[in-house]
Amino acid sequence: MTFTPTDYLPYDFANRRHIGPSPVEMAEMLDVVGAKDLADLIDDTLPKSIRQAAPLDFGKAKSERELLHHMKVTAQKNKVLTSLIGQGYHGTVTPPAIQRNIFENPAWYTAYTPYQPEISQGRLEALLNFQTMVSDLTGLEIANASLLDEATACAEAMTMAQRVSKSKVKGFFIDEGCHPQNIAVMKTRAAPLGIEITIGKPDDMDASEIFGAIFQYPGTHGHLRDFTDDIAKLHDTKAIGIIAADPMALTLLKEPGAMGADIAVGSTQRFGVPVGYGGPHAAYMATKQAYARNMPGRIVGVSIDSHGNRAYRLSLQTREQHIRREKATSNVCTAQALLAVMAGFYAVFHGPEGLKAIAQRIHRKTARLAETLRQNGFHSEPSAFFDTITVDVGPLQSAVMKSAVDEGINLRAVGKTKVGITLDERTRSETIESVWRAFGITQEDKDYTPHYHMPEKLIRTSEYLTHPVFHMNRAETEMMRYMRRLADRDLALDRAMIPLGSCTMKLNSAAEMMPVSWDEFSLLHPYIPKDQAAGYYEMIEDLSSKLCDVTGYDAISMQPNSGAQGEYAGLLSIASYHRSQGQDHRNICIIPMNAHGTNPASAQMVGWKVVPVKCNDRGDIDLDDFRAKVAEHKEKLAACMITYPSTHGVFEETVIDVCKITHDAGGQVYIDGANMNAMVGLSRPGDLGGDVSHLNLHKTFCIPHGGGGPGMGPIGVKSHLIEHLPGDPNGGEGAVSAAPFGSPSLLPISWAYCLMMGGDGLTQATRVAILNANYIAKRLEGAFDVLYKGPTGRVAHECIIDTRPFADSAHVTVDDIAKRLIDCGFHAPTMSWPVAGTLMIEPTESETKAELDRFCDAMLAIRAEIAQIEAGEIDGDNNPLKNAPHTMEDLVKDWDRPYTREVGCFPPGAFRVDKYWPPVNRVDNVWGDRNLTCTCPPMEDYAIAAE
Repeated sequence: MTFTPTDYLPYDFANRRHIGPSPVEMAEMLDVVGAKDLADLIDDTLPKSIRQAAPLDFGKAKSERELLHHMKVTAQKNKVLTSLIGQGYHGTVTPPAIQRNIFENPAWYTAYTPYQPEISQGRLEALLNFQTMVSDLTGLEIANASLLDEATACAEAMTMAQRVSKSKVKGFFIDEGCHPQNIAVMKTRAAPLGIEITIGKPDDMDASEIFGAIFQYPGTHGHLRDFTDDIAKLHDTKAIGIIAADPMALTLLKEPGAMGADIAVGSTQRFGVPVGYGGPHAAYMATKQAYARNMPGRIVGVSIDSHGNRAYRLSLQTREQHIRREKATSNVCTAQALLAVMAGFYAVFHGPEGLKAIAQRIHRKTARLAETLRQNGFHSEPSAFFDTITVDVGPLQSAVMKSAVDEGINLRAVGKTKVGITLDERTRSETIESVWRAFGITQEDKDYTPHYHMPEKLIRTSEYLTHPVFHMNRAETEMMRYMRRLADRDLALDRAMIPLGSCTMKLNSAAEMMPVSWDEFSLLHPYIPKDQAAGYYEMIEDLSSKLCDVTGYDAISMQPNSGAQGEYAGLLSIASYHRSQGQDHRNICIIPMNAHGTNPASAQMVGWKVVPVKCNDRGDIDLDDFRAKVAEHKEKLAACMITYPSTHGVFEETVIDVCKITHDAGGQVYIDGANMNAMVGLSRPGDLGGDVSHLNLHKTFCIPHGGGGPGMGPIGVKSHLIEHLPGDPNGGEGAVSAAPFGSPSLLPISWAYCLMMGGDGLTQATRVAILNANYIAKRLEGAFDVLYKGPTGRVAHECIIDTRPFADSAHVTVDDIAKRLIDCGFHAPTMSWPVAGTLMIEPTESETKAELDRFCDAMLAIRAEIAQIEAGEIDGDNNPLKNAPHTMEDLVKDWDRPYTREVGCFPPGAFRVDKYWPPVNRVDNVWGDRNLTCTCPPMEDYAIAAE
């Protein structure tokens, strides 16, 4: 058989990278769903009233080679200087073993949040290592599995302190020594919640007027202080003490727990995670055991499986925001899991002795730098410091700063007469000599050992990282094998489809990922002069322009560094707009029950009251109830939050009506962008009546989920909201994240995706995502009920199948089906959300027909097993579904089950040769919550590392 070039015209190579089914396969699938072509299917699925008028036109799509050349040219417009700016961001050395085996390894970066613990044991152990590291360094009993960045962690700690404090006052004290971005984000978070902020010196703190206080350790200008007495004063008035601490400093300095701190927060960026112009980095939070159930974010805990073996899981999952809605402790629904894993492995790689040695070297170099400056007539402070000094240069500030740049060094301007200098792990003698030359000192850096510049009473005396995992043989061979063993315990996107509804687990192509590791993108400090980041600005401006074209909005803010953060930022923009119109009394947010799960929590965080709206039998917004609620609250209506297409997987035809009703009542419309993968190139939220939307770049635009983070949630707004977008965290107002562009080192991924796909490719991806979802819905039709469909019987990019009837007919739960899918080699679809007892399936456009069929075959075989239970052909309590998942240990030990090993371990869908074997049986969640353990258990309970 021969082919001509025209055979490939509908499918260029860029599209084939991201779009799974071939043209022939698409034709076969269209035949199954009963559509003559893709255009016919889309016409059936999307109401004509919401279709965009003009197609996306980004010019000719780039090939991989063209893309990488273009990215390199852009990257080289960034100037990679040595930044000694500090302010919570530090140079660090990523061990190559970690860079190659974790950061650049799809087994780690394509994994999803470990909601199915049986297939997530590797990353759960790695995150438990991270939690243990944080708990040990801070001296507090329990830590979470990371937060977004240090500034938002400070804000979360502030609101957590308000929840757990027994004080009824509204005041909160911020140490003036906190990093400016931390202060900025806390002020943003405090304002809508009525928290009254006081910023000052710790000595001036009035503990009787506040419910909590936060102190920076070391301070932003380098000062060291023992906060024991300050925290004791807080405790006398039942207030909460928080310390924002540098974990590297804690290897040498007295830990927050020893000072009596109730909460500790900070960033683990300097533990091997590149600065990346501001992110992503894993922030940490640790607290006392008594406050564990009030801590935001995720906590990895230890439990047992159905055979009593140790198993890890996410603990306290009932706090998930889609369950608690506006009563949630926070809207945080993500973490920085990939970066936390890197930081945890950095500690495993170096061990306590290695970390301490790194910290000692940093301090010695800072001491040498400071002593020479003093010897040459420059006054610096403080006299006691770890890695940061502030030098008074009077009117020479600008000259010293410019001279430093000429030497390839960025320093920090402090006020108008001082210069801040922060050294780090990357600092070499040549760096110190360059700094001296910037001050007019020509001197060789001799490696003598100066005396410690840390107070004796602040020298740490307690041990840390005592668990054997931090003392394993650190030969690279052993480290590489440890990382591989953990990766092999997991099921990530590099092994199989992850059909999670609302999560859009699509291809993260290698070419898109490569630039993230380049020095020009990874080594820039977020507060460098703008002219040193010209490549970043060019990329951000072009990507923003493309996202405006995709969404129909007039401007984009890249600052929100998660989807939930985007929701929050969008609502803050609306609130600010109402204030500017003299309408600050508007505080009602109407949210339909089919909106995304974090929406109510986000509305609560901006101080609004949530009014829910019912859905009709089709799963659509009940328009009558919506009109009634708007009429009832018209005078105070701030906004409505809707998700489009809805979380029920349907394009509702009334969306334009909903927007108009809201606008007529004086409200604004927030359209959640969680399901944007069903809209790109076909429909624009800004055209439907939306005033603001966030985009999950980690869903629609290919940033990998990384085992539960990183993410990016930029917001698009109409022109009237532009002036109300988040401000610069380093001196502006309304900041929501620590860095001006959130986690910008991720943006090359989304930009590359757009450039390689082009407008036509992005639109084709949307069409195929809808085709794949409808193909699955049609293949499962009859065996399972598809819960919601559009008027023509179509679903959008995802579908919900109803498994509730099987609870009555066979005592089979949605959990049983999810665990049985593990035996078939699949991550389960989204369970019990947005409807309890259902599965929400989203295949994305990246999956081939063969993988879709493998999944459908597995689901149909599971339905056949349920039918056998219903017919009494197999035992209702001892069957493949109830015993799932099956491990290799089950296969080889004595088999006493009323079905064969073949049936249990090799169901339809499972590969014979490349079979995925879960390392544990079904995890007991109840046992884990009753016996909460969130640090590494004794090593004798592990498999010996050398085995």
